[in-house]
Amino acid sequence: MEVVVTGRHCEVSDRFREHVSEKLTRLEKHDHRIMRVQVEVELEKNPRQHDRGVRVELTGFSKGPVIRAEAAAEDKMAALDLALDKMQAQMRRAADRRRVHRNRNTPPSLGEALAVMETTAEERDDDHEDVVTERQVGPITVSGDGPLVVREKSHAASPMTLDQALYEMELVGHDFYLFVDKESEKPSVVYRRRGYDYGVISLDLGS
Repeated sequence: MEVVVTGRHCEVSDRFREHVSEKLTRLEKHDHRIMRVQVEVELEKNPRQHDRGVRVELTGFSKGPVIRAEAAAEDKMAALDLALDKMQAQMRRAADRRRVHRNRNTPPSLGEALAVMETTAEERDDDHEDVVTERQVGPITVSGDGPLVVREKSHAASPMTLDQALYEMELVGHDFYLFVDKESEKPSVVYRRRGYDYGVISLDLGS
């Protein structure tokens, strides 16, 4: 397994690189197909974040989906341990979910998942007047209650089955996963509810 360590706003010593390589070998027992792990160490310049002054992000590449985990702590060693624990937990959850799926006679289709999904709606009072307020988000003054987009990401994607989307959600450690359903060709989101229960939301783009 290849390990690539890079630093942002900080230098990474050869001793730390060796320590990282030694630590990450334990990932192979969870997934023998893993070929490369990219480790990014970033130093937080804000002195108010001294207890989370170092962030470590792990990205694992294998013959299967990409696995990602990150953590922040006071120093590199602690942040690495936390990120590694997260990644191992994600790989264990993915393996457990595969075992549960194999024990089922028939995997649920997207339509079946939508049929059993519990939907909730929040009622809004349209009779009250909107009050425009201002709030400070970092150095930016925001008017009103609308959200401020502070980060954007774009990922290349191929249509996949619901089962594959669930598997990849476990590997990246998120509570939701955006994908294009291979069967319906609709943009969809699968999200974690509790235990091994999941919900699915899809968009009907119309004709």
